[in-house]
Amino acid sequence: MTDTAWIDAALTSARPQAVGALLRYFRNLDTAEEAFQNACLRALKSWPQNGPPRDPAAWLIMVGRNVAIDDIRRTRKQEPLPDDHQAISDLGDAEDAIAERLDGSHYRDDILRLLFICCHPELPATQQIALALRIVSGLTVKQIARAFLVSEAAMEQRITRAKARVAEASVPFETPGPVERSERLAIVAAMIYLIFNEGYSASGDTAKIRSTLCEEAIRLARLLLRLFQSEPEIMGLTALLLLQHARAAARFDSEGAVILLDDQDRSRWNQKMIAEGLALIDKAMRHRNSGPYQVQAAIAALHARAEKPEDTDWKQIDLLYGALELMQPSPVVTLNRAVAVCKVRGPQAALEMIEPLGERLSNYFHFFGVRGAFLMQLDRNDEARVAFDRAIALANTSAEAAHIRMHLDRLMRDSQPGGTKARK
Repeated sequence: MTDTAWIDAALTSARPQAVGALLRYFRNLDTAEEAFQNACLRALKSWPQNGPPRDPAAWLIMVGRNVAIDDIRRTRKQEPLPDDHQAISDLGDAEDAIAERLDGSHYRDDILRLLFICCHPELPATQQIALALRIVSGLTVKQIARAFLVSEAAMEQRITRAKARVAEASVPFETPGPVERSERLAIVAAMIYLIFNEGYSASGDTAKIRSTLCEEAIRLARLLLRLFQSEPEIMGLTALLLLQHARAAARFDSEGAVILLDDQDRSRWNQKMIAEGLALIDKAMRHRNSGPYQVQAAIAALHARAEKPEDTDWKQIDLLYGALELMQPSPVVTLNRAVAVCKVRGPQAALEMIEPLGERLSNYFHFFGVRGAFLMQLDRNDEARVAFDRAIALANTSAEAAHIRMHLDRLMRDSQPGGTKARK
């Protein structure tokens, strides 16, 4: 680490806890964020000389709170200060005695409240993610805009609108009860999953840029797991993200083209991430309280445990997708299950499974890609070509379109006399 890298790491780690506490105190996102930034500036001046405080988060909360109060006093001289206002010294450990007065029991609710506010149901998903990445994670507007492939001005506007809607909604700040805590936890977990998917769905030239979102989602999932260590679904969520992201280096070739799971170089999978993910899902399953994230993580674990594609336990994957269909009925889950069914019972059974999904998935790229693959295996090449043409029309990225063109090229070669190679 560089001389100041430890400070950056400490500030990043403390951010959700500190901003959450400041939000509880000031009940305003902008004020809480500005107070934290001011505290960070003080830390950058003080900590290199004095060393880190015993509790960096508590130090940042107290300094941020008092700096903000001083600002309020200067701008609103008639407004009385809170009874517990005290000055913070930038020298030595004078702040420690004050920091120790902070109520540590609030921290869990502070962070959960902060995450929940970013996941307010009145916000569109894109605004939820952008707000969480800005407020909770502390990514700059430039970083977030780059990840979402939009201009800084557009992202700034998106975040500003999200903050305004939160303010207008009068979000309650009281400590949530057990039932509300459970509801909030599910919403927060879903937001983290959305952040991950925003990064994971990238391909080609954007994959490396947007991998930051995957890494940040994993960091947030680990944070949530530290707060709720006995929640099997949070274990499952964290395991799922780790096992999926472990394959990142093998998912695309040097030109950005998609490499399917069966064709990936498994030696490039991140074994440390896989080991962590496998340990978490095994621990979660021992609770015998299964949920959707755990089932998805269990499916990912079966892929991760297979040293070679032919070692994959597709029968068990089929059963797990069947369980997931019962928990979360969805045409996309059925489509994913059909891939396992194709491996176990053949393409005809898989095709019959997905045919009823056509109307609901009429604008879904992967439906036509999978359908075309099944038809091609059945030598129904004309129908496969129609499905692949539709898939290209619906492709979200150039890498997806290039992958489908590869299938069309193969169909063209096979259709020529003697199987001669088609034109490029």
